[in-house]
Amino acid sequence: QVQLVESGGGSVQAGGSLRLSCAASGRSLSSYAMGWFRQAIGEEREFVSAISRFGSSTRQADSVKGRFTVSRDNAKNTVYLQMNSLKPEDTAVYYCAASRSYDPARYYYHHEYAYWGQGTQVTVSS
Repeated sequence: QVQLVESGGGSVQAGGSLRLSCAASGRSLSSYAMGWFRQAIGEEREFVSAISRFGSSTRQADSVKGRFTVSRDNAKNTVYLQMNSLKPEDTAVYYCAASRSYDPARYYYHHEYAYWGQGTQVTVSS
């Protein structure tokens, strides 16, 4: 079992940047593909980005392509989400999650993820 803790959220103006971190404990992060999801108030949780166990494959939602970059450092047991050119519609609670899946086509689906962090709030003002 792995425990996940997100950090790095906060408030920023439109056009700004934030970097989220997801630190894992309890098991090596290299055992899992990792994903980022977000949930805005009154909305369903949606896929943002994901990365395979050793970083060879990534996936992004169309809404964040060209602006967000997912990366990982297995030696530090940490996954990152670099968010640039932030927009007010990016405002949400952001969650990291761990998946045992080996198929990148499955990374988009929240039911593929067995472990979740508690989330970190990102607020983007116009």
